[in-house]
Amino acid sequence: MARRVNSELLLVGSLPADSTETALRSAAGFFGDLVFALPDGETGPRAGWVSYERERLVRPNEGIVTLRETESPTGLPRHAYETPVFGVRPGVTELHWDSWPRIDDAIESYAIFSKLRSEGVIPAGLRYQVGLPFPASALNAFKADFAHDYPIAERAFEDLVARELQRLTAAIPREDLAIQWDMAYETQDLEGVLAWTSEGAWERFAGPVTRLTPLIPEPVLVGYHLCYGTFPEWPMYEARDMGLMVRMANFAVAYSGRTVDWLHLAGPRYLRSEDRSFFRPLTDLEPGDARVFLGVVLPIDGTAGLRRRVAVHTGLRRGDVLRVRPPAWQGRYRDHAGARPGRPRGQTAIIASRPSAGMVSSSNHLPPSAR
Repeated sequence: MARRVNSELLLVGSLPADSTETALRSAAGFFGDLVFALPDGETGPRAGWVSYERERLVRPNEGIVTLRETESPTGLPRHAYETPVFGVRPGVTELHWDSWPRIDDAIESYAIFSKLRSEGVIPAGLRYQVGLPFPASALNAFKADFAHDYPIAERAFEDLVARELQRLTAAIPREDLAIQWDMAYETQDLEGVLAWTSEGAWERFAGPVTRLTPLIPEPVLVGYHLCYGTFPEWPMYEARDMGLMVRMANFAVAYSGRTVDWLHLAGPRYLRSEDRSFFRPLTDLEPGDARVFLGVVLPIDGTAGLRRRVAVHTGLRRGDVLRVRPPAWQGRYRDHAGARPGRPRGQTAIIASRPSAGMVSSSNHLPPSAR
């Protein structure tokens, strides 16, 4: 089938705004002509990404016990080893959640999206984008006895996701919806750098790909966001190269049981911007009809750094001309004054080669805030 995503830019989720309406208005004004979909900005308590699942979904469950609260003096975890530690209550073998608060928020935000689009604030034809954490990211607080507790929680979470995907796609027209699976803990689990996890990292990623993604109706666009997180800084772990993300992306395209419309693969830190070996695994990427976005827009080295990263990764294959327009601001990043600068002018094209799949830019978004 023909590729369904052809935009130049991906907004991976969060935006520096105080409300959903502000986020949507700002994103539409800055980037409405560059994207295929707009997220609601993940504002409020969702700004901490999966800390939202930890506090609003997992902690209230009667089958869960809190084994240790954060040791941060502020009460807000400053890094992954300061998050609260949960366990499955002794004697409990099955968990259940009635609903997922993130889906409640998504449905509520869609009403605002739809209103703004009908008023012409959001361009006609743009979809509404919902980012959903994969199980290992959402359930990262089971650190005391991971081998015992995680499988119990994961079964219940997959059951919840299956039911809530039905609710989401019943509440929002399927032709209006784009769903992105967000993964940061999955990548690090596979890298072997999470001290609390047990064997079976590949199955923790691959199993939900084969079980959950096929549940999303075909008219809905689907993408995968593969990242290394920014808790407390970008990245939480710097990979040697993009090999793992390429392997994950290839598996997702091959085994999702439906069309994968886009892939996002996180780029390097600024010191690796000219390291061709970091990008070389992209030559093995098999994206099918998926649009490929590379997270090469960073808030630390501006247009010059972006140009370096684009020049390196696009030199690996020859193809069509790629136009890249870097975003002026990124979700969960602010300048020192907290202001959002305007979209830059006169920076509209960086000419480079690309593979036929279309590697284009995105911003790395995972927050430095508590997760």
